[in-house]
Amino acid sequence: MTEYTPTHVGTVTKYVVVESFDVTPADLALRGYEISQGVMIKETCFGIVINGNEEEVDRIITELRKMDPDNIFVKDRGFPPGDARRCRANLGGARPGYNGMEHEMTLIPYVSHGLKELKKRDEKTIPLPENPLEHPLLDIYKLKILIDAQES
Repeated sequence: MTEYTPTHVGTVTKYVVVESFDVTPADLALRGYEISQGVMIKETCFGIVINGNEEEVDRIITELRKMDPDNIFVKDRGFPPGDARRCRANLGGARPGYNGMEHEMTLIPYVSHGLKELKKRDEKTIPLPENPLEHPLLDIYKLKILIDAQES
């Protein structure tokens, strides 16, 4: 077994996943290359992987999400691209975690649709809390009406 020597100490690695009719992984990669300063960007079939200084990675992601905010998502990755401990070239076959990512990609269109629908709603009709973690309590009578409607 070879000894592992970390070469990416102090960096973060993030997936930027796109599921859009308007933006492709190549578009993300190209824009990322244009605005990057000292980070590694790798294009994938689902978006890009960015590795570098946390502040720089976050700055790039903020800019990339402006391209299509409802269809671009970010996910942390534990290892940088090409890491000998996780590289599929060393392990053979699909990289570990690919099946999970593949499943998540089937759910992203539903999340995107939900985000777009929320933007369409009139805030007077359904007021949204300033803090998205604060949920208004559901009135028990409204809940009963919803349940009764489902039963009939």
